[in-house]
Amino acid sequence: MTRLPHSRKTGIQVMAALAMAVSGLLQPAGAASPEASKTTVSVSLPKEPLLVHINEVALERKGPKLVVVEYAGEAGEGTYTVLRDGKPIKKGELRPLPPFTEWSPGKRYFSVDFSDAEEAGKYEVDVRIGNQQAQSASVPVRDNAVFATTGAQLLGYFKRSRHTDDADRDLPIFKSTRRVNVWGGWQDAGGDKGKYLSHLGYANHFNPQQASIAAWVLAYGAHARKALFTAHGLQTQVEDEAFWGADYLHRILDAKGYFYTTVFDQWGTPGAKRMVTGYEGAAGTYTTLYRSAFRAGGGMAIAALARASMLAKQSGRHGEFDGAQYLADAERAYAHLRKFNPQYGADGKENIIDDYTALMALVELHNATGQSRYLDDARERAASLIARQQADGGFISDGGSRPYYHAAEAGLPVISLSAYVDIEPDQGRRQRALDAIGVALKHELTITNAVANPYGYARQRFQLTQDGKAAGEVLEGFFIPHRNETGYWWQGESARLASLSAAMIIGGRKLADHGTAGYGLSAERAGYAQSQLDWTLGRNPYGISMLYGFGRKNPPTVLESAGEMFVGGISNGITGAVGSDTGAGISFAPGPDSEQWRWVEQWIPHTTWMLFAVMAMTADETR
Repeated sequence: MTRLPHSRKTGIQVMAALAMAVSGLLQPAGAASPEASKTTVSVSLPKEPLLVHINEVALERKGPKLVVVEYAGEAGEGTYTVLRDGKPIKKGELRPLPPFTEWSPGKRYFSVDFSDAEEAGKYEVDVRIGNQQAQSASVPVRDNAVFATTGAQLLGYFKRSRHTDDADRDLPIFKSTRRVNVWGGWQDAGGDKGKYLSHLGYANHFNPQQASIAAWVLAYGAHARKALFTAHGLQTQVEDEAFWGADYLHRILDAKGYFYTTVFDQWGTPGAKRMVTGYEGAAGTYTTLYRSAFRAGGGMAIAALARASMLAKQSGRHGEFDGAQYLADAERAYAHLRKFNPQYGADGKENIIDDYTALMALVELHNATGQSRYLDDARERAASLIARQQADGGFISDGGSRPYYHAAEAGLPVISLSAYVDIEPDQGRRQRALDAIGVALKHELTITNAVANPYGYARQRFQLTQDGKAAGEVLEGFFIPHRNETGYWWQGESARLASLSAAMIIGGRKLADHGTAGYGLSAERAGYAQSQLDWTLGRNPYGISMLYGFGRKNPPTVLESAGEMFVGGISNGITGAVGSDTGAGISFAPGPDSEQWRWVEQWIPHTTWMLFAVMAMTADETR
C-alpha cells in the first residue's frame, strides 16, 4: 500500500515487529483473525488437479456469469452441471480456452458460461474431467447482487477506518513553526494510520487518489444514487460517512488555499514524529512536498467538497461544517490551484493525472454552481486530456512518450470524460469526448484480448525505469512492473481492476451501447467489466476473495506488515512474480512476512473503487 514495512528502515531493525508473525492458513470468510504465532505466512497456487473458480460473493441476475476451470490431469472429455438451490438446471461440455502457460505450466483451461440462468437463487457449478470431479463455491444470484450483498459492509469499512486520535488536532507542519488541526479522516490502510490525499508524488506519474476520492465516492453515492442506498436502508450511513470525509477536507485546507497532502509518521516508525509533510522513497524521508497539486488529491478533494455541498442541500443534513462552507472551500481551493498547481508537483510539470482530476473538480463545481467559467475550464482540461490520447486509444502520461498506466485508478480518464459529457451542451465538443471514450474502451478490450487470457485480466502498457525515469521499449503485461519510478512500490491491483470495470460500464453507457448482456452493454464490454470484479471476488487462480468477510477463503492476517483486517476491506491482491522487473509471472503472499503488505494489506482505494463500481453496475447513472 503506502509503505514498505518495518524491514525497510535504514540500518534499523525493529526486533519486536520482526518477532511477530501469524498463521499462514487462509481463514474462512468472516472468521476471527488467527492468534499470533511464529509460523511464517506463505500462500502458493493450489495444487489440486481440477479447480473450479467463480465469483464467490454475488452475481447479477441479468449479467455475465462466468466460470474458469483449471485442469492439470491427463486429457479427457469435460462436462459441467449448473445447479440452482442444489438442483441441476443446465448441463454441457466444457469450452476449451487457448493454451496459457505464464502462470501455471502444464495446465489446461476451460470456461463455463451460465449467463442465461436468470432466476434468483444459490448457484454452484459441478465439473468432471476423466475421473476428476470438483465443484465451485456457492454464489447468490439476484438483482443488484453485489451491492445488496456487500453494500453495508463496504460502507462499514470506512467507519471502521476512521482516525479519531485527538493528537491530530495539533500537529506541526514539516520545516515550519506552524501547528494545525488535521483531526478526522480515515487511516490509509490496515497497517498504516497515516492519512493521505495521495502519496508517491515524488514519482510524478504514480499519484493515487486516496482519502479525497473516498470522500467523493461517498458524497456522490449519497447524492446521485440516493434511491439505491435508501432502498437498501443505507442512506443515513452513507451520508454520515460522506460528511465525515468532507469535514476532514475542510480541516486540511490551508488558509492560503491548498490542501495538506499527507499526515505521516513513517508508517508508525518508533520515534518518528507525526506531522503534515511529504515523503519520498522507501525510507519515507520527510519533504516539503505537502501542498496538494490536482494530481496529489487536490482535484478530487475539490470534487468531493462540491458534491458534499449538493448532498447537504438535498438532505438538509451536514457534518460539523455546512454545505455553504463545503462549496466555499471547493471554490477557494480551485482558484488557488488554477494559479499555482504546477508549483506543487515534484517536477513542476502537469501530467495526465492533473488533467483528469482537475476535470472531475470542474465538473462538480459546475454541477454545484452552474457557473459558465467552470464549464470553460472543463473544456480546456478535457481537450488537454484528449490530446494525450494515441490513435489506438491508449494515453500518454507526460508531454513525451511515457505510456499511461496506473495501479489504482486506470479507469479514471474515461470516468472523467464521461462526467464531462454530462455537462457539455456543445454537440461538437461532446462528440469529441465520446469518440475519445469509445477508442479508449476499445484499447482496453484489445490489449486485454491480445494474448491468451483465461481470466480476462485487464492488461496494461508500460515502460521500465532507466536512471529513475520510464524509458526504452514499450511493453505489455498483466501486472504493473516492479521496476518503476517509485523505486520500491508495487502491489496487488484490486483498485485498478474496479476502476476499469466502472469505466467500461459508465463509458459504455455514454456510448449508447444498449446491449443486452448485462449493465446495458454488449457481451464483450459486459464480460470485461464483470471479469475485473470477479478476479477480486474469488475468480482467480488462488481461489481467494480479497473482500474480507465474503467468499470461501480470505487473505491471511499478517500483523507485522499488513496490520488489522476489517470486514468490508479489500486486500491489495495478486501481483507478478517476486524478482520480475516487468511483473511477469504470478505471486500472492509468498513471504517473508515483512513484505506481505504488497498482497495482504487492506487499502482505502480498493474498497472505494469497489463501492463505486458496484454502484455503476446497479443502474444507469443519474446526476
